[in-house]
Amino acid sequence: MSSKNGYFQLVIKDDGLYIKLFEAELGGQAINFDEIHKYLSDVKIYDYDKIAISRALGNLNGTVEVKLSSSTILPQDERLKIQISEDRLYAKGRFYPPSNNGKLMTKDDIIHSMASAGIKYGVDEHAINQFLKDRKYCTDYILAKATPAVQGHDAEITYHFNTDPSLKPKTNEDGSVDFHHLDTISHCRKGDLLATLIPADNGKPGIDVSGNVIRPNKVVNKVLRHGNNIFLSEDGLKMYSDVDGHVTLTDGRVFVSDTYNIPADVGSSTGDIDYDGNVVVKGNVITGFTVKARGDIEVYGVVEGAYLEAGGQIILRRGMQGMNKGVLKANGNIVSKFIENAEVIAGGYITTDSIMHSKVSAKGDITVGGRRGFVSGGTIRSGTMISVKTAGSDMGTPTVLEVGIDPQVTEEFRELEKELTIMMEEKEKLGQALTVLRKKVTSGAAISSEIKEYLKQITKKNIILETQLKKARSRYEELSRQMENNTNGVIKVQDTVYPGTKLIISNVTYFVKDPIQHSRFIRDKADIKVVPY
Repeated sequence: MSSKNGYFQLVIKDDGLYIKLFEAELGGQAINFDEIHKYLSDVKIYDYDKIAISRALGNLNGTVEVKLSSSTILPQDERLKIQISEDRLYAKGRFYPPSNNGKLMTKDDIIHSMASAGIKYGVDEHAINQFLKDRKYCTDYILAKATPAVQGHDAEITYHFNTDPSLKPKTNEDGSVDFHHLDTISHCRKGDLLATLIPADNGKPGIDVSGNVIRPNKVVNKVLRHGNNIFLSEDGLKMYSDVDGHVTLTDGRVFVSDTYNIPADVGSSTGDIDYDGNVVVKGNVITGFTVKARGDIEVYGVVEGAYLEAGGQIILRRGMQGMNKGVLKANGNIVSKFIENAEVIAGGYITTDSIMHSKVSAKGDITVGGRRGFVSGGTIRSGTMISVKTAGSDMGTPTVLEVGIDPQVTEEFRELEKELTIMMEEKEKLGQALTVLRKKVTSGAAISSEIKEYLKQITKKNIILETQLKKARSRYEELSRQMENNTNGVIKVQDTVYPGTKLIISNVTYFVKDPIQHSRFIRDKADIKVVPY
């Protein structure tokens, strides 16, 4: 407090009662008439010359005495007026000087006055000592301070996965909408941190200047709530996934499942599905969309011209109408009501009621049974057995049934045939180019540096190609022997196999020229033998 406020003091004389007015120092607050009025009321002086005081205050310069009345009073001691804040966080005091012959307050007097005013806590003795050391009147002193409550905070949970997946599709570079990548699945791995809890802090109570407890605000407590396939740290503050799968937040509870359930169609509302566990689709899979699963895929509706790939099995409760675009690929078995105009590849067996105009291959058995049990058009390959009711049609629809060799081996063998043909053609062209260039070199003709570099490059390429050819021929011969020596495999036709159907067991081919009924086709050395069913 660098400057003093203006203040006043009662002066008692023989001829009456006076008030002495002290002008404020530079920067201090001027005397306020209302404050004088309240002070005089407190000391029970009601009848005095208010006009004289007002005039004196208006022209105050330095110090002036104003006669209040001709009456006299007893000497007035130094006074302290205390005001407690509405929230009781502090109490301020304002001191008034004693009249002539009045007494000054001691520290004990001040503390006693504060106690009488209801102050029971937080007395600031330093502030009291400051006043006693340098008395300033009509000036506020903070004489008591509460200890405020330390506010706590609500418990806070941080989720480490997308809790509010947006269904808005991404936009392609050309401005078109990409409905395939919607990112609606929050994938998780076993051991992934899913959520972290910061516990609630209840805070710490305080005490107001009246000695009352100040309660901190109430806080919200939370716990990590979860379903199965989840575990918590020992302190309950961290949540982890116990399995590979996907994580969701429902009504404040975290769920992890290794089966992703899609309640309707896979299409523009879901985008492509790529999931680490099992996928169950309650609707259809629309043309152009993809479903990939590390586990099994089960579809309750129809699969159109879509791509399905499973690390386990694929089960289609209705079937696939592939529109010559659809693909089913599973490391395990494939079960489908029907397969039409599609490509189907299974690492296990395939079971269906009918196959039409499709390319179907399985490492295990292919069984076309049920009420219809027919295969018409396309190519069917099994590493072990094909069992059908009817193969081909009375219209002579070209149909191929092939058994005895793992379809992957057959596919590799045929791809190698194509590659060998291409490599041989390329080697022939390189050979012709090398012959022409070498003739130029041996004839002594001038050879530019560019031609020398070209000769060097095609010579190197020819060596690399020769190495590739050697490796491809070796693999081709190995596969050829494997196919030649494998005499296993059987084709079963419960009803009729029609003309136009080609049967292959290992590398032996049999063309059906007339309808054959109730038969099995087996390999007998270099021939295919027809035996009763």
